[in-house]
Amino acid sequence: MDEIVNKVAASGIITIDLEEHFPDGDRVSIDLAEQLWQGIALREKDFRAWITTTDWNQFQGKHVAVFCSVDAIIPAWAYMLVSSSLSDVASTIVFGNLQTLEEVLFRKLIDELDVENYRDKRCVIKGCSNRPVPQSAYVDLVVKLRPVARSIMFGEPCSTVPVYKRG
Repeated sequence: MDEIVNKVAASGIITIDLEEHFPDGDRVSIDLAEQLWQGIALREKDFRAWITTTDWNQFQGKHVAVFCSVDAIIPAWAYMLVSSSLSDVASTIVFGNLQTLEEVLFRKLIDELDVENYRDKRCVIKGCSNRPVPQSAYVDLVVKLRPVARSIMFGEPCSTVPVYKRG
């Protein structure tokens, strides 16, 4: 009987699963729409009172997205006050919604990735995951890997779509 050979394992292909690097920590958002006077305007005195009375420790170690869900004019200083209040407690603070927060968290992860591990290697970026990996993370990863990788594919090692191959 012939020995079964795992051709994928023998190929030298490196699989990169972004789900394995999913940034830890709770994600929360602060919607400034809740602070609008009559749902249309921000009143500085009321907003500053909210800033002063809010227990910012509830955001300790969390990733926080700050945004406004309604079409209202929010002055830049309002977002600045919130971020100033969060800066000593939150792990991450972004302007935008939870989707923006995920994109920022993954961008930071990819920016810090040591690509030397992938130099002259055949890489497969795994596409299926149980956790929500933003599309921007796949784009950012290709941009980061392309200068060093021999080839980049997307999918599973047994069924891939070619993305890049050094000429």
